[in-house]
Amino acid sequence: MKLEIPADAEAVLADLASVFQAQAHDFASPEDPSEAELPNVEAKYRALLEQAEMFLSGKPLRSAYRVMARDGRVIWFHCDAKMMRHRDGRPWFIHGIAFDITDLKETERELQEERNVLSALLDTVGALVVVLDPEGRIMRFNRACETVTGYDFAEVEGRYVWDLFIRAEEAGELKTMLKYVSSTDAAKEYESQWITRDGSTRLISWSSTALPGPQGNPAYIIATGIDITERKHLEKKILEVSAREQRRIGQDLHDGLGQHLTGIAFMSKVQQQKLSEKALPEAADAAKIVRLVNEAIHKTRELARGLLPVMSDAHGLMSALQQGAAEVREVFGVDCRFQCDPPVQINDIDLGTHLYHIAQEAMNNAIRHGKARTIRVALRAAESQGELTVADDGQGMPAVMENSGMGLQIMNYRARMIGGSLEIGPAAEAGTVVQCIFPIKKLQREVAA
Repeated sequence: MKLEIPADAEAVLADLASVFQAQAHDFASPEDPSEAELPNVEAKYRALLEQAEMFLSGKPLRSAYRVMARDGRVIWFHCDAKMMRHRDGRPWFIHGIAFDITDLKETERELQEERNVLSALLDTVGALVVVLDPEGRIMRFNRACETVTGYDFAEVEGRYVWDLFIRAEEAGELKTMLKYVSSTDAAKEYESQWITRDGSTRLISWSSTALPGPQGNPAYIIATGIDITERKHLEKKILEVSAREQRRIGQDLHDGLGQHLTGIAFMSKVQQQKLSEKALPEAADAAKIVRLVNEAIHKTRELARGLLPVMSDAHGLMSALQQGAAEVREVFGVDCRFQCDPPVQINDIDLGTHLYHIAQEAMNNAIRHGKARTIRVALRAAESQGELTVADDGQGMPAVMENSGMGLQIMNYRARMIGGSLEIGPAAEAGTVVQCIFPIKKLQREVAA
């Protein structure tokens, strides 16, 4: 079909010639509208079908085409064309506008290559990577997440993360954390239990940050995580072995060496009395031996108490905290009191030992760094949750809390080992409050008579 080309189209042909580095007559009156070279057969067929639809239906043609310039370059055009007809309906000419979108297509190609690289990185990296929208719906879910959870991305896309992987009682805490991440530029690090497809749980250490959108509002929340389930199990086993050995050594010191020294002290005292009755000068040496043995007994008991602060009975933690507060009063002259009303019985000696050391470190920090004059240690419990609080009236926390100190790290570590959490913050009026919230599986509460 030969189409007429109006005279005013010469300028258009000249523009086309400059793009393709050809002569204007190369574009005039083609016998076949598909004569322009296309890079592949599929594109030619697509162009023919679109042109046929324009001829038959009269609908405008809007499409993007690749054409081959004379120098071999591939040029992209976005075309918007319409068939103009005579009054009797016969085709007259095609009126259209074409935009050179080669640069746009090249940019799209580069972006697609970049997306492919990023996608490959996400799928090959060993860490879990989850991309959420600000409401908590899953937008991206890499291969490591699929391996750990047992879910494919297609199964979780667009669903709320807490509906799939988080326990109901922890969903509120996660929502609060996501709001915090959305409101700040700082990354938030935390640990959470994820429920897998088979019902098992995995402990994941997360670091989450918000990705801002064009208006500055958070567009996505990116969370990267590491499965630390096995590591935590191993750490717990090592800590249990260490605690068991400490208890054994403490008991040996108290029941073995301590009793042995007590016997020596008794025999030395008897010998001193015999020498004194005979008015022998060696009686003074015997008295000195008795004094040294008694000092050794006292030091042995202190060592045993340091290794075994919480005795293996339900009142062990309360007794240890009461004694610890008394020692602070005696040694440092600080008004330190322990409060526990009603009494709380904790049957787990490992739990009690961790809590005692957390309270001990908090009291030491209040004295050394806070210059506190008053310290209050409180132990409370509900049906399945306990709370240990150490509050002081010292100088308080600095404006920016540094968490790099070894003592604070150990306190946080102990809290995590018992499945709890540690919060350190300023008191209402002055000083610092250290609060440890911990779960209790077997808890007995006594109501004071």
